[in-house]
Amino acid sequence: MIKLRIDVDYPYPSRLQSFLFTVLNSKTSKNYLKNSKIIAKMVNASPKEVKAYWFFTPQTTPDRELLELLLPSRHEVALHVANNAYPELELLEKATKRKVKYYTVHGTARLLARLMWRRKIWEAIAQIPDGFPLKNFWDFPTLGLDLVCYANPTAQAVKIAENSIAKGEVLHIHPEWLFQRGTLNHRGPYYETLKTILHADTEFEGLVVRKKGFAKIASYAGIGKYSTREYERDFVPAEEFKEKLAERGVDLFTFLERKWCCNIPNPPKNWVKAEDAIALLQVTTYRDWRNGIGKKTRNMVRKAEKSGVTTATVEPSEKLVEGIWKIYNETPIRQGRAFQYFGISRELVKAGVLSARGCTFIGAFFQDELAGFIQLVHGDNVAIISQILSLQKYWDKAVNNSLVAKAVEVCAASQIQWIMYGRMGNHPSLDSFKQSNGFTKFSLTRYYIPLTRKGIAATALGLHRDFKDTLPQWLKNPLFPVFNWVSRTKMKIRFMLRTR
Repeated sequence: MIKLRIDVDYPYPSRLQSFLFTVLNSKTSKNYLKNSKIIAKMVNASPKEVKAYWFFTPQTTPDRELLELLLPSRHEVALHVANNAYPELELLEKATKRKVKYYTVHGTARLLARLMWRRKIWEAIAQIPDGFPLKNFWDFPTLGLDLVCYANPTAQAVKIAENSIAKGEVLHIHPEWLFQRGTLNHRGPYYETLKTILHADTEFEGLVVRKKGFAKIASYAGIGKYSTREYERDFVPAEEFKEKLAERGVDLFTFLERKWCCNIPNPPKNWVKAEDAIALLQVTTYRDWRNGIGKKTRNMVRKAEKSGVTTATVEPSEKLVEGIWKIYNETPIRQGRAFQYFGISRELVKAGVLSARGCTFIGAFFQDELAGFIQLVHGDNVAIISQILSLQKYWDKAVNNSLVAKAVEVCAASQIQWIMYGRMGNHPSLDSFKQSNGFTKFSLTRYYIPLTRKGIAATALGLHRDFKDTLPQWLKNPLFPVFNWVSRTKMKIRFMLRTR
């Protein structure tokens, strides 16, 4: 069983708002116990066996909405003593109409906090009278999860928490640090870790939130050049999905309309549109594709065959990992730009290759060496070229052309109608390669949905789009050499700093 100890010290996500409320003893219904309600919903939605013990102070007494979420089968109301144990116990039981069994004591290390809580300045914690009828929850072995999440990345924090659960320990959290980081007390943010442990909010798996200016933008695009999830499935966000995103502090949600197979009829007027462009190839048969490409490209495919390059689908294996790792680390510069995977460890490559799901690897081999590879990601009615890379020492053998040809052959045999090969318009030489292999520029609509007032302001100011996507193509073209030079220079500086 997963056991949670939740100390509800402050009622609002904003520390300043909570401090003012505590000092003035005046509350507003907006955002009252907002993070606590999110946690309660996550606990209720979890398929795991969970018991949450909620420790409330007089300033954080649960309102009706939170009480309805605190199902007795999964939640237990408890007392977080602030000043006077007996009166606070009576107040909590009266307000919640529940029998309280456990208590903890609210501690305040700083003088200002003691004054704010109207405590005697020499008292760091309230005194518990002899014979107090509740059981002290401090008697249970506990792990401070928000402390762990401050000091560790999510994956490591999850491992630490799971080991703690296996030992029967209670995970201790404070709702105010669910999304934010406490610089002075070294707590949080722990939402991603808690979500993973509880296996809750599963619809947000793969969702990436980035901050741009004052707004937080969420999407399934992922981070990096080879993100494909947006293109794999048709997706139209439901109202509940958008409400949950807004609850979690997201201001904008963006997604793509896969126009080649699914149009969105009558989108709401507040959805802000932007044009996006991808490289798309419609597949009928391999022969049709071969007849449709130019003579020069057909000759390149034949050249690869005559040079002794062979292609085949390959299963993930240690041998494939070794070959891909060598390709990644052959050169720091590809197509005139810094190559983001140069210097990657073999262990990371292995983790990525062996854990890959829903995809096909195609290898190109020369004299039993992996000369290049394609990773095809399979979606609904589409295969996406996630990666296509080859060793530079074999570029004279047209390895990449042979890989594209094999990808078309594989998709035609599997009756996959479309192949997508990334975006178009941001890399002239790569765009030319795509077009020569039968891909055409296909326009998509990207929607930006404002979820908050910040989101509305961000779209009004044009902050929702990347700067490079707002430039017209005629202005982009002369800037590409500059961008490439900046990219290479940054990499050189990083290597210089590493070697010092």
